[in-house]
Amino acid sequence: MPHFLDTNILLYAISPHPKEAEKRSLADALLNQDDGALSVQVLQEFYVQATRPSRTGRLPHDIAVGLMRAWTRFPVQETTMSLLEASLEIEAEHGFSYWDSAIIAAARALGCRRLYSEDLSHGREVVGVTIINPFR
Repeated sequence: MPHFLDTNILLYAISPHPKEAEKRSLADALLNQDDGALSVQVLQEFYVQATRPSRTGRLPHDIAVGLMRAWTRFPVQETTMSLLEASLEIEAEHGFSYWDSAIIAAARALGCRRLYSEDLSHGREVVGVTIINPFR
């Protein structure tokens, strides 16, 4: 069963900061497993954050796109109307932001039981998906 990777996992994997070396190592370990899963939203967020001009260690367009293409070896949930509707339901029922709800909905749509994220509530189960902060 695949595990879903949130944007922060991808960003830590490219972090040049010495203080984030342990997080980079954990992120790399998750990305080196064969059972990862992503969404178009996660890939979009990665690109925007990895290439933003104010980012220390900013990636050039071609490097960021190359990484994104490499990560499409994992299943990638597309943005669809049914995903939008599921996201809105999660937001209404569980109080997450729309964007966080869309991450949870994408994980569920791909059959993931685990969602690795630093930004959500560690240990919380939402619609059958358990949120895990691997950096705790």
